[in-house]
Amino acid sequence: MTKIAIYGAGGFGREVFCLLKNINAISPQWEVIGFFDDGKSKGELVGHYGPVLGGMAELNEWRESLAVVIAVGSAQSLKKIAEGIKNPLVSFPNIIYPGIMFADESSVSMGKGNIIQRASFFSCDVKIGDFNVFNGSTVLGHDVVMGSYNILMPAVRISGSTTIGDSNFFGINAIVLQGKKIGNGITLGAASVLMKNPKDGKLYIGNPAKLMEF
Repeated sequence: MTKIAIYGAGGFGREVFCLLKNINAISPQWEVIGFFDDGKSKGELVGHYGPVLGGMAELNEWRESLAVVIAVGSAQSLKKIAEGIKNPLVSFPNIIYPGIMFADESSVSMGKGNIIQRASFFSCDVKIGDFNVFNGSTVLGHDVVMGSYNILMPAVRISGSTTIGDSNFFGINAIVLQGKKIGNGITLGAASVLMKNPKDGKLYIGNPAKLMEF
C-alpha cells in the first residue's frame, strides 16, 4: 500500500477520499494518512475521514515518500498549490475511478495529478496535461487536447477536436461544440453551450454562450 494524502480538507477532499476508498475496494493500493490544508488547524479532524497533517510548510518538510492528490475546486488555487509543493519526495499520481470508459485507452495520454471521477468517458486520441479535475459523468470527444489545471464540473461535454489551454473552469452541464480553441482562464457557466472561440480570462454564460462583461 502506498501512502497518500489529500491536499484540501473541504467537501471535494472528502469526495476524493471516497474515490480512493472505491479504488481500494477493487485493487487495494492506497493508504490515506490524512489531509493537508492551509485553512485548517493541524490535528483537526476532517469528519471521520482523518486528521489535518498541516499545510504547505509541513508538506514541504515531509521526510518520507508520499503521494499527494490535490482536491480543490478552483483552477487558480489548484495551480498555486501544485507549484508551491517543492518537496522532491512528493509524487502526484493520476487518481481514476474504477471502470471509467475509454474508446481506445492505448491512444489516451495524460500527465500527472489528474482526478477522474465516476461515469466519465474519454474517446480516442485524447491528450491531457497535469492536475486536471474531471468530476462525475464528464465526456471528452476524439482528438481533444487539454492543458493543465482545468476544472470540469459534473456532466461537462467537450466535443471532438477541441483544444483547451490552462486554468479554465467549466460549470455543471456545460457543453463545448466541436473544433473550438479555448485558451486560458475562461469560465463557462453551468448549462452553457460554447459555440465560438472564447477570449482568455473571460466569463461566458448562456445557450449560445455569450461574453459577460462586468
